[in-house]
Parts: sequence; C-alpha cells; structure tokens
Amino acid sequence: MKRIFVAFAIEDQTEKFLFTGQAKNDAVPFEFVDMSVKTPWDSAWKTNCRTRIAGCHGTIVLVSPNLRHAEGALWEVKCALDLGLPVKGVFIKGANYLSIPAEMAGKVDCCSWNHQELARFVKSL
Repeated sequence: MKRIFVAFAIEDQTEKFLFTGQAKNDAVPFEFVDMSVKTPWDSAWKTNCRTRIAGCHGTIVLVSPNLRHAEGALWEVKCALDLGLPVKGVFIKGANYLSIPAEMAGKVDCCSWNHQELARFVKSL
C-alpha cells in the first residue's frame, strides 16, 4: 500500500474530500495522508507534518487559484521536495499551468485530475 501525502489550500477542502474519497475503493492501491491546518500553524505542527510527509511514498498537490496564498500547503510542498519525495500537481477548480505557484514552477509536474495520470504517478513510486 502506497502512502500519498495530499497538500491543498484549506479553501479547497471540499475538492480534497472528493479527491481522497477515491482511495476508499478497494481497487485503489494507495491511501492519502493530510495534516490540514485548521488553526495557525507553529513549529510543533511543522515537526509533526514533516514526520508524516517523510513517512509517505510521494505527495500530490491540489493546484487551484487558492494555492498561491496557502502558506501551509506551500510549506508542505517545499518540505516534500526538500525530503526528495516525488511530487505531482493535480489541477482543480479550473486551474491550469498559469495557476502554478512560483515555489512549484519547474519543480513539480502537474496534470488534470484523471485516474490514468494518478495511477502512473503512484506506480512510479
């Protein structure tokens, strides 16, 4: 079973629930992990989050117009990249390549939300 960390802007929580809901299907060989920030984050949250990210095989970032301003999610992406984990961006809410935050540009491959791309990413882990 592959563990996938999911980074997302808190404003995109509904889409995150829909996205991670697909792991409930028995045919899906992975599970999702998230550390949604519901209160302002501090160093303890960062330590716990880094531990969770390090315990995963890869990270998926839900890329929306909200992501540019999501400090916590951008920190999670940077953490995953610093740990050397594979990171894949998935466009949601009409996002496209112009929506990719500068922190991810040239570092994270992004795609539309489709099962073939996601399966390919997970199998590569």
